[in-house]
Amino acid sequence: MLKDKMAEALNKQINEELYSAYLYLSMSAYFEDMGLKGFANWMKVQAMEEKDHAMKVYNYLVNQGARVKLYEIKEPPFEFGSIKNTFEEVLKHEQHITRKINELVDIAEELKDRPTFNFLQWYIDEQVEEEENAREILTRLEFVGDNKNALFMLDRELAQRQYVPLNMNREG
Repeated sequence: MLKDKMAEALNKQINEELYSAYLYLSMSAYFEDMGLKGFANWMKVQAMEEKDHAMKVYNYLVNQGARVKLYEIKEPPFEFGSIKNTFEEVLKHEQHITRKINELVDIAEELKDRPTFNFLQWYIDEQVEEEENAREILTRLEFVGDNKNALFMLDRELAQRQYVPLNMNREG
């Protein structure tokens, strides 16, 4: 059975993950409006993955016999300024989520909650990947600069990203 402090923190993490999905969906719409279907696709896939991250926490809480409490999701930004600025915001947001995951790990350690500590290791690995992906795209955007042909090629590449549903079992 989860202690109340851990359950409350995990419930708040569901909100963080759902906000992430909402944010990336807003970014996808921004790119759709710009005619950048590949960038829009990348963000849509990102949004679906974030929803999976929320559901993974949801399922963990249920499996641990804890009550799930959903909080209001704040409205995401509507404008992002530029393609590069959008991915700077992605990196900043993922760094924020990394801090939140680290706070959860700290609580699990404080409470000597080994099952939750183990559960959170997947999120730690995932956050390393999320930040790496954002940095990689930012680096490429800096490299292409204002070159429209290179930007077009990057857009086509990002259009290839496909959503792979997360395995929701306890190990995955």
